[in-house]
Amino acid sequence: MSTRKHRVCPVERAGTLDNLIRRWLQNPQKIVGPLIKEGMTVLDVGCGPGFFSIDMARMVGSSGRVIAADLQDGMLRKLETKIQETKLQERITPHKCEANGLGVSERVDFVLAFYVVHELPRQDAFFAELKSLLKPGGQVLIVEPAFHVSRKEFDATLKMAASIGFAPAEGPKLLLSRTAILRVCD
Repeated sequence: MSTRKHRVCPVERAGTLDNLIRRWLQNPQKIVGPLIKEGMTVLDVGCGPGFFSIDMARMVGSSGRVIAADLQDGMLRKLETKIQETKLQERITPHKCEANGLGVSERVDFVLAFYVVHELPRQDAFFAELKSLLKPGGQVLIVEPAFHVSRKEFDATLKMAASIGFAPAEGPKLLLSRTAILRVCD
C-alpha cells in the first residue's frame, strides 16, 4: 500500500470534517441512529472534532457514554471546546490513542470507524484490539471513502477482519462510501 493510504487527516482540515454539507450527506442520525441505543458505551475511533461523537452522545442518553478516540491532541481539543459546559461533557470522554493502538481498556457495545481504517498501517492489530473491546452482541460499523479505497481493498479489509473472528455484513448505503457492519463470530 502507498504511504498516502496511511496519512492521517491534519487538524488544519478539521473544518471540512464538521460542516452543514457533511451533515446533509452523512447525517449521524440516519447512519448510526439505528445501531445505537440508550445506555450504550460507544467508541468513536478517529473522532476528529466530534462530528459523530456529539450526536452519539445524545443517542446514548444520560446513562450511556461515548469514548471519543483520536491520535491528535488538536482534534480532541476541538471536541472539548464544543462540549465544554454542556451536559454532553459528562457523556463524552476524549481519549488520546497510543501510537501503536487505541489504548482503550473499557468494554464497548458499538464502535464507529468512519473514514479511518485505510489510514491504519496495522489493520490486523486494530481488528484484534476491537474484538477484545466489544461486549457480547457488540458491533462495529466501518465506513471507508470510495474515492480512496477501491472495492478490492475494502474486500481485503473485510477478509482480514474475518480472519480475526468477525462476521462482516452489509452496512448502510452511503453516497461515495463503502460500508460494513462487523460482529464477533460465535
